[in-house]
Amino acid sequence: MCRNIRTLHNFEPPATEDEIHAAALQYVRKISGSTNPSQANQAAFERAVDAVALASRELLGALVTTAPPKDRDVEAAKARARAAERYGRVASA
Repeated sequence: MCRNIRTLHNFEPPATEDEIHAAALQYVRKISGSTNPSQANQAAFERAVDAVALASRELLGALVTTAPPKDRDVEAAKARARAAERYGRVASA
């Protein structure tokens, strides 16, 4: 489940609201153990996702680095290459 959470700090362009929300959703799914909460838990689940997304936005806005921003396409290519080496498959574009 949490393998879908990606590093969002120090990219150009910066992380989008959708990326932050997706990471928050994956985090809440992982800690709750549920990908689809029951109706009784839906409101609490959504509040948790919103709270984690807010905290993530605040964190990303406060972090400071001297490293140059990373390029998303380059990082994705590196990840595909690592996966191909790890799993013995040809990386797809």
